[in-house]
Amino acid sequence: MVSAYSVIAYLWLAFLVTWLVSALFTKRSRRHTLWKSWVVRLVVIAVIVAANLRFGPGGRALTVLPPSWQWAGVAVCALGLGFAVWARIHLGRNWGMPMSLREGHELVTTGPYAYVRHPIYTGILLAMLGSALAVAVAWLWMMALFFAYFLYSAFTEERMMNEQFPEAYPRYKTRTRMLIPFVF
Repeated sequence: MVSAYSVIAYLWLAFLVTWLVSALFTKRSRRHTLWKSWVVRLVVIAVIVAANLRFGPGGRALTVLPPSWQWAGVAVCALGLGFAVWARIHLGRNWGMPMSLREGHELVTTGPYAYVRHPIYTGILLAMLGSALAVAVAWLWMMALFFAYFLYSAFTEERMMNEQFPEAYPRYKTRTRMLIPFVF
């Protein structure tokens, strides 16, 4: 029988492969610093480590939730990763490492960007919440760390977007939330 843990691991693996392949088809970077790419690499490593946090001391499973909740977590994880991939596909060649700008960058406000300004971050955080339900509460610690990093990235990216699109971006900000639709 397939476990929720196995499905979560395959979902994250598929997400990482999709991300790496799609990175090959982006515009050239106009503004990007080396330390930011290292932070992103460390974040990817952290996700892989967190994906393997299934057992605690003595080999006890870290998940104490019933199977129905674990499978609900799988659904939430799949929904989050799907939302992030939809946003990535919708950005097309404009996608870049966090806090970077691409040559010929365009302001995208449709698709998932009509719901939140940073849907990739939203999707990844939602996927981590689902992983916490399905696999281990240790994902909540990772989610908190990612939330802090994504918040920093979002504010940095918004300053850059305000500079590049001084008229359009402030209007977009008034009608769209940052990370959580209708809330924040």
